[in-house]
Amino acid sequence: MTSSKSFTRRRFLATTAAASAVTLSPPFIRTSRAAGKISVAFWDHWVPGANKAMEAVCHEWAAKNKVDISIDFITSQGAKLELTIAAEKLAKSGHDLVQPSAWSPAAYAEDFEPVDDIMAAAIKANGPTYPIVDYLAKIKGHWVAAPAVTGSQLKPPCARISLLKKFADLDVTKMYAGPGGHSDKALQDAWTWDKYLDVAIKCAKGGVPFGLGLSGTTDYVDWAGALFHAYGAELVNAKGDVTVNSDNTKQVLEWAQRLVPALPKDVIAWDDASNNKAFISGQASLIMNPPSAWAVAKRDNPAVASDTWIFATPKGPKGRYAPALPFFWAVWKFSPNKSAAKSLLAHLLSRQSAERFVAASVGYDIPGFKNLRDFKTWSEVDPPKGVVYNYPPTPDQIVTVAGSPAPVHVANQIYTQGLMTKMIAKCTFEKESIKDTIAWAEKQLAAYTMM
Repeated sequence: MTSSKSFTRRRFLATTAAASAVTLSPPFIRTSRAAGKISVAFWDHWVPGANKAMEAVCHEWAAKNKVDISIDFITSQGAKLELTIAAEKLAKSGHDLVQPSAWSPAAYAEDFEPVDDIMAAAIKANGPTYPIVDYLAKIKGHWVAAPAVTGSQLKPPCARISLLKKFADLDVTKMYAGPGGHSDKALQDAWTWDKYLDVAIKCAKGGVPFGLGLSGTTDYVDWAGALFHAYGAELVNAKGDVTVNSDNTKQVLEWAQRLVPALPKDVIAWDDASNNKAFISGQASLIMNPPSAWAVAKRDNPAVASDTWIFATPKGPKGRYAPALPFFWAVWKFSPNKSAAKSLLAHLLSRQSAERFVAASVGYDIPGFKNLRDFKTWSEVDPPKGVVYNYPPTPDQIVTVAGSPAPVHVANQIYTQGLMTKMIAKCTFEKESIKDTIAWAEKQLAAYTMM
């Protein structure tokens, strides 16, 4: 659902007191008089109530800088947010600041205002970004967008504590302990994709299978991407060479052939809401998802919420990869008030703003800067205590996005076409051989690399 609200300085001062914020870069608005107006479009958050924090932060900034601000929250369901951004590019008109998802910074690099100055100040204040952020938004040596806090997410295992213990004898709260606890290093070392497969099969036999979709929507492309990375199965390398035909890819597909019979029969048709629904209703023992499913379960099925634990992804022969889906904030070059939009962007990137966003999303939002991972929210939210404590990536996890390290325009095609989930579906549901599946993928990838 899209909502729109306008907020003036007078209205703000009548309702709340302005809060201070760290300035990440020199101010862009210097006059004591009204600095005009801006319109911004943000992702409509999944977590109930999270949009209110964004409204508050923006309104406080607007009041302080004498700017009239109009805020739209646009859903990503049906690609409405991306369609809005695409339409604005064509019209050269629309919002001043927008919130594109992972692949858009590269796609609109010529249309977004460079923000090197803002990012330099943000990195100085907040620590370095994760390499995947640079990969997606630093194009030809220049930042064309900044990593958004809101919406940026990881998709690690989100599991039912009691069910994994009952059917697979795995205590996930012991493996990845909550605040003040001591995690079992031996259990962590044994937490591999093979162990994951074993647990999935046992839970399926117990009547509560893993909720892992195999359609081309983001949740399922993301978990599949982490699996491929963990086995070193690059479909296209950083140079742009098609490298899908490898023993590593064969290993992944052989693994998938053992997993799929343990999954619900309709996972090939699931959308991004299906896994959440299965988990919240108690039909799935584990999904790969940010804490949104748990947050909704708190409201709709408290018994499930209080039995939920989120923890690190399994590791494979090439490491432990955390599937990420970052969002970004970008300013259009055609914005009539770029100075105000960039000033707001700097404000959104401050530590104070980030901490408020994380708190409002009950830990769902993952900042793209390494020094913004110590907020108390991840330790304090419940039930149960510590449920999202292990959600931010541990040092041994490599934060990644499906399709990398291919050149970004190629990885975009791999991702949006759901090539990895299609490969799994072909050699399982469609009963094709692994050899034929890889040959099919080679043809698809050859076309992508020629674009």
